[in-house]
Amino acid sequence: MTLEQLRIFIAVAEKEHLTQAAGELHLTPSAVSSAIRTLEDRYSATLFNRIGRRIELTDDGRIFLDEARATLARARAAELTLSELGGLKRGSLSIFASQTIASYWMPPLLARFKAAFPAINVALHIGNTHSVAEATREGIADLGFVEGTIHEPSLNIKRVGEDQLVLVVGKDHPWITHPPAGFADLVQDGQWILREEGSGTRAVYEDALRAQGFAPEQLKIALELPSNEAVCSAVQSGVYATVISELAAAPHLLSGRLIRIAIALPQRQFLLVSHKERYRTKAAQALIDLLP
Repeated sequence: MTLEQLRIFIAVAEKEHLTQAAGELHLTPSAVSSAIRTLEDRYSATLFNRIGRRIELTDDGRIFLDEARATLARARAAELTLSELGGLKRGSLSIFASQTIASYWMPPLLARFKAAFPAINVALHIGNTHSVAEATREGIADLGFVEGTIHEPSLNIKRVGEDQLVLVVGKDHPWITHPPAGFADLVQDGQWILREEGSGTRAVYEDALRAQGFAPEQLKIALELPSNEAVCSAVQSGVYATVISELAAAPHLLSGRLIRIAIALPQRQFLLVSHKERYRTKAAQALIDLLP
C-alpha cells in the first residue's frame, strides 16, 4: 500500500465521484479507478458501492477512511519535521479557519507572514467551528481559528482577538421605525435568516438567547445559509433579520443596504486552536509569533 493510493482513496471518498476526484488530483479517471481497484483486490475489501454512475463508501470504506486520513497526517508531519531541520527555508502551513476569521481578520496576518517567509506554502481552508476543530484534532490542520465554543480535550485553545455581533435588517424592515424592546420581541416578532448550525455566529447568538431565558427553537427561522455574504444578501429583502459579525456586516451597513438595530448582543472571542500532543511545526510557531 502506498501513500499515493491512500491520497487517491481519500479524494474519491470525499467527492464520492471518480471524475471529480481525478480532476482534483490532476490524474486521469482511469488511473484513479485503477488505484481503487488495486486496493480492493489486494486486500479483498469492498470500499465503495457502485450505484449506476454514482459511488458511495461502504461500512468498511468508512472505517478505512479514518485510518487513511490519520496515516497521511502522520506522514505529512514526518516530512515537515525533516524539511524544517534547516530552518524556515521551505515547508508548508495548513490553516483551517471559520468564515468570519478567514474572510476579514486573517488576510492581513497571512500577508505579513508571507512577506516574512516567502518560501513557506500557505493553504487556508474555510469551514465552520465544528469542521475546523475536527481538522485540527485529526492533524489535517496545523492550526485552527474559530469563533465558536469548542469542547475538545485534545486541543489547546487561546484567545487571539474578538468580534462584536450585531442585529441587522433590510432598509424597509418594520423594526427600523418600531425597534424591538428586548429579546422577547426578537423571539415573538422576528423572522430570521441565520448561519447553519455548527457556525460560531449561530452558536454565540443561541447562547445569548438561552442566557435571556429563551430557547433557540422558539425563533422563526426562514432560511439557514452557509456563508456570511449569502445571509447579508438575503436579509436585504426587508422581511428578515439576522445576527452576524460586525466585520461581515460593515460594508453593507456603510452602503445602506443593511441597517443596524440597537440591541445588546455579546462580543465573541476569536480563538486559536492547536493540538496538545502533535508536533508544532516551525512555520506554525512563526505564524503564532505574529499574532497580536
